[in-house]
Amino acid sequence: FTEMLLLVLLVCTIGTTTAQLEWNYNEILNKSILFYEIQRSGRLPANNRIPWRGDSALNDGQDVGHDLSGGWYDAGDHVKFGLPMALATTTLLYGLIEFEQAYRDAGQYDIMLDSVKWSLDYMLKCHTIPGQQFFGQVGDGHVDHSNWGRPEDMTMERPSFQVNTTCGGSEVAGETAAAMAAGSIAFRAVDSAYADTLLTNSRQLYTFANTYRRTYHECIPNVLEFYRSWSGYMDELLWSAAWLYRATNDAQYLTAARSHYQSGHNTEYSWDNKWVGGYLLMWQLTGEEQYSRDFQGFMNRWLPGGGITYTPGGLAWHQRWGVLRYNAHTCFLGLVAAKLGLNEGAYRIWAAGQIDYILGDNPRGSSYVCGFGNNPPVRPHHSSTSCPPRPATCGWDDFHSPDPNPHTLWGALVGGPDENDAFQDLRNDYVKNEVTTEYNSGFQSAIAGLKYFENRPLP
Repeated sequence: FTEMLLLVLLVCTIGTTTAQLEWNYNEILNKSILFYEIQRSGRLPANNRIPWRGDSALNDGQDVGHDLSGGWYDAGDHVKFGLPMALATTTLLYGLIEFEQAYRDAGQYDIMLDSVKWSLDYMLKCHTIPGQQFFGQVGDGHVDHSNWGRPEDMTMERPSFQVNTTCGGSEVAGETAAAMAAGSIAFRAVDSAYADTLLTNSRQLYTFANTYRRTYHECIPNVLEFYRSWSGYMDELLWSAAWLYRATNDAQYLTAARSHYQSGHNTEYSWDNKWVGGYLLMWQLTGEEQYSRDFQGFMNRWLPGGGITYTPGGLAWHQRWGVLRYNAHTCFLGLVAAKLGLNEGAYRIWAAGQIDYILGDNPRGSSYVCGFGNNPPVRPHHSSTSCPPRPATCGWDDFHSPDPNPHTLWGALVGGPDENDAFQDLRNDYVKNEVTTEYNSGFQSAIAGLKYFENRPLP
């Protein structure tokens, strides 16, 4: 499509190119960052802003003789899954790099650096033997999911799972390399020594991922039922090589990225599938038409008339499990492309409309972001916020309680509605009402993009 045709399609679908709802993007950015603070594992800092959270899982890694404390709990549970944590970190950093001014204008720049450093520091800990060993998961998903309670109260064993030169894990190592390369860019101006450390580890992990190619769930079988790699590892190799080229301007990484490149993957951007992120980044780095064409093919599929199903209320509906995260990710990538001058008007209008739906402009008139807007979810599938204040005990009775969660899960994006715009705020619905660090990463970055464009007229 040309941009003019895209705009015509959007005008016919949405009805106007000028009307845009007014949201407090500063508030949303602040609350989304608070969500990541709620998810923190390890020893909390003195400036912890979540009064009901405390230190937890301080002994992570003791089974293997390493300190693997820190990082983020994945979702409503307390496992530290390395692949989605790394993708969330990369996506947040991509948004920070592209829309830095939005974070500064919102007064969130310094605290955002602090936010992503929490996961980056953990990933550095997990890289225990340079280029040879990386711990891609802490906690047994099956054991963890049989418990319900506070992370501070955990007593179960939390095994550490590794990939190494004997049994590799290209997805988790590659995505972590991408996150660290992006982190080195974000921190270069404020802490060059830390940026250098990230870049050194990124190079080593990329080489490891590329040299010892193996699908990571073959070597961390515990992850199979939770974050199995469906798309393989070539997307992570492309993604990490491209990020390393951006961070270093070293031509070997551009050559490597070209060798990993595959067209035709135009379904989604997610913890599993980074192809379209690679398309956009390669176009951004080279300006070559092939990459622009492939990225536009992805966006065309998502825009009205392109193949994605739309709900009666106007939500692009990709699939039932965590549908809103796919929208938010796509909105974010579209806004990056718009900033770079690619179909700016069309992508901005579409992204604003989808985010409007998430924030409350939908048939239910309700927000899908906890602690924000009208009638937001108050019973998300999230164990620690469902627990009463201490010293009361917490367990499955709290899971089954019909009452709202005693603590607000600030800024968290829930899974979202069904294909008919229906949604029930039920704690036991982990498909529509759970939250994850991945879900919020594209959402927060899209909000930063909309904040960036807030006072910029459409072309």
